[in-house]
Amino acid sequence: MLISKSKMDGHPLVPVHDKSTNMLISDDKRLIDIQKEFSTKFPYLKLEFYASEHGSLEGSPASAQLDLQQTVREVRSIHDEGDLSINGHVKVSTLEENFSRKYGLNVQVFRKSGSIWLQTISTDEWSLAEQNRAGV
Repeated sequence: MLISKSKMDGHPLVPVHDKSTNMLISDDKRLIDIQKEFSTKFPYLKLEFYASEHGSLEGSPASAQLDLQQTVREVRSIHDEGDLSINGHVKVSTLEENFSRKYGLNVQVFRKSGSIWLQTISTDEWSLAEQNRAGV
């Protein structure tokens, strides 16, 4: 387990998983459940789901954001079921690509910055652990 903040920098200690964990992606799962499961592992990060793909280092427009109450079946183009392996060493760009390529889901990782959530566009090459450590 990695520690994302130290007492020396005034932030609380936050565990970040460096061991691989699996998230089941299935047609019956709601997007909000995937979002919550991810944020449990990375408390300063969240996933948002979009109707269209985005390129590397590109953002997604708010107008394309999907309703989190929808099921995976309703929004994806590839209907394979399986476990998506996630750990703190995975780069944001790799995670987003894996969601798209393996499961037909268009996602963006957001990082908490104070009271707002920022798309991690310019830092997509950072690992999930690095992103989580930068969140406040």
